[in-house]
Amino acid sequence: MNVILSPMEARVLGCLIEKAVTTPEYYPLTLSALTAACNQKSNRDPIMQADEKEVVRALDSLREKKLASSVALANSRVPKYRHNILDILALTPQQLALLCELVLRGPQTTGELRTHAARMVPFTDTAEVQSILSELAAWEGGALASKFPRLIGQREERYAHRLCGELPDEAKMPQPPLEPVRLAVMAENERIVTLETRLTALGDELERLKTQFRDFVKQFK
Repeated sequence: MNVILSPMEARVLGCLIEKAVTTPEYYPLTLSALTAACNQKSNRDPIMQADEKEVVRALDSLREKKLASSVALANSRVPKYRHNILDILALTPQQLALLCELVLRGPQTTGELRTHAARMVPFTDTAEVQSILSELAAWEGGALASKFPRLIGQREERYAHRLCGELPDEAKMPQPPLEPVRLAVMAENERIVTLETRLTALGDELERLKTQFRDFVKQFK
């Protein structure tokens, strides 16, 4: 995809994709419903507090990019909005679900994605998720998802969407505070490393003194 979205545009698009699958009976969405979806506290990271003006601006921009449109339904007194991403990208339901989860929840591991995206499309295992992420990363028109390098303390690699352009340098991003128990463990580990270093130094010093003593004794033989 040759367009770059702002974070607000990505949130609006992600919400439209999500609601089309999870609550089709209420889709397309009114402006009020779409704003509420953007500000949900569940299934969102980061949590936003967007107002309707911000959502309208994002919708206008998405319409210019042909990623969203308004519809006038006979039984509705207000316009409703839908996404058009499948007119731009020939995504499978599995690809669309993973991309949607990355947009709404931020970087995730394959295990997290499998769990979170199951509400839209079931996945057999994490290997299937990994395979589909590889397809998104190798998308012909430009990567739709990429892998974050694993940081110190992280056991698994995470993936992020690329609808907003290049991935940020995660090492420079603010990290969530560590749990008190983890801080305690880290402090204990640091003390153990310090003690082991001192013990090794004492062992080396003892061997040096032993050598000096043997050389001293040899002088009297």
